[in-house]
Amino acid sequence: MSSEVSTECLVIGAGPAGLQASYLLSRAGRDHLVLEAGDAPGTFFTRFPRHRTLISINKPITGWDDPELDLRTDWNSLLSDDPALLFTRYTPRYFPHADDMVRYLGDFAAAHDLPIRYGTSVVEVTRPDDFVVRDQNGDTYRARRIIVATGVSKSYVPPIDGVELAERYDEVSVDPADFTGQRVLIIGRGNSAFETADNLVETTSVIHVAGPGSLKLAWQTHFVGHLRAVNNNFLDTYQLKSQNALLDGRVVDIRRDGDGFLVRVSFVRVDERVKEIRYDRVILATGFRFDASIFAPECRPRLTINDRFPDQTAAWESVNVPDLFFAGTITQARDFKKSTSGFIHGFRYGVRALHHVLEHRYHGVAWPSRDLAPTSEAVADAVIERVNRTSALWQLFAFMADAVLVGSDGALRYAEEVPLAHLHEAVGRGDFGDVESYLAVTLEYGEGHDRINPFDVTESRVSQQDTSGLDGRYLHPVVRHFRDGVLLGEHHLTENLENEWDSEDVHRAPLLAFLDTRLARTAAVSP
Repeated sequence: MSSEVSTECLVIGAGPAGLQASYLLSRAGRDHLVLEAGDAPGTFFTRFPRHRTLISINKPITGWDDPELDLRTDWNSLLSDDPALLFTRYTPRYFPHADDMVRYLGDFAAAHDLPIRYGTSVVEVTRPDDFVVRDQNGDTYRARRIIVATGVSKSYVPPIDGVELAERYDEVSVDPADFTGQRVLIIGRGNSAFETADNLVETTSVIHVAGPGSLKLAWQTHFVGHLRAVNNNFLDTYQLKSQNALLDGRVVDIRRDGDGFLVRVSFVRVDERVKEIRYDRVILATGFRFDASIFAPECRPRLTINDRFPDQTAAWESVNVPDLFFAGTITQARDFKKSTSGFIHGFRYGVRALHHVLEHRYHGVAWPSRDLAPTSEAVADAVIERVNRTSALWQLFAFMADAVLVGSDGALRYAEEVPLAHLHEAVGRGDFGDVESYLAVTLEYGEGHDRINPFDVTESRVSQQDTSGLDGRYLHPVVRHFRDGVLLGEHHLTENLENEWDSEDVHRAPLLAFLDTRLARTAAVSP
């Protein structure tokens, strides 16, 4: 017999983002329930990555004794007040095994006694008034708002004629012996494609990896979703002419040819010349997408970026369905291929910020902030202290900001970890109270950082006399002054090899001079 459960907030998915959201809701005493299709948390990691090595780094030994700093090199831990629940305690491997993640997430959920219903697949979401969610057993769950943390659960299939003939990354064999002596085409340019290629190098006769556009390397772009060094051994076999190749082109179509396939590729480097190549196997490794099929038309979120992700506001709310929020890797639509919202070490801070958004909107709880003395020196000290410790601004570079809020009476408040786009909107709405102007503090790479070879000293050279930070291409702090969302001034702190921005002459004094000017101008226009 079916039943109905009512709750204030329903979280769909008990992966890392769902657990992070549930932990914060539980700590705040908010009524909520988590629905999870699998029998335990983190079902995704029981299957992916297919070759079982995570590309999220894990560094238990840092030389620091500050847990906040440690999170800069711990890309897998969720945020909690329990120091025992750190992923770094589970394995010493720099690139961990996926099974360690499954074990960690299970322990996190159990230790915090999170309200999760396992074995509960959501088959439909409707909205007659409140949201009504139906599971595979016909049971229903009614909630005023929903946080969707289901990840990208469906394969993304590009529009290629005959693409249905390819074997998908999520289904193809991972046993190299199954490919002995074969010619293999892998369609895709991401880590899953190259992870697959690397696995097959020893047994295949030929491997081609194909995709449009230029190959992007994470060590150059600083986007960790681009090709990582741990997966780029295949490039050696190509550039050293060892039969394998990277095809810079668009796959036009795929058709059967006896026991194999004929694939036409349009090559970018030779003016779209089309060449037909024969392969024994074709593997599709083109990524994943969000599955919106469970939503009824009246509450189906609009999609974006080739319909791969839900379109979201700066508060991670659906642009067309009020009270429908998103958490986790699907929030990368907000900083697609620019920052780290698609990964645990980024979205864990995004979920915490989302929690502050929900607390303010639905419970009247102000964003946490602290008062500062109304002096440039106090602001400089606060900024220097934060940029030398923060993990949130470090991980969500150019996306997450600390804010110094300047009241009309000159009073100063410091708010931590506010998404930059949300900060502008929230100040404009008055969500942060009386704000005459505000400073946004971020960590950012310099302009054009992704267009230079960081190992070429002729391109990367920066004047030793420069203390403005403007020429810095590496990660460094940036302080910008805004009024009503309009940029009034900005200051870059000079980059530092050890990421220590605490030199009196090089960092603090120039920052203080900037603040003296900006805060003096603010005081001059205040009543």
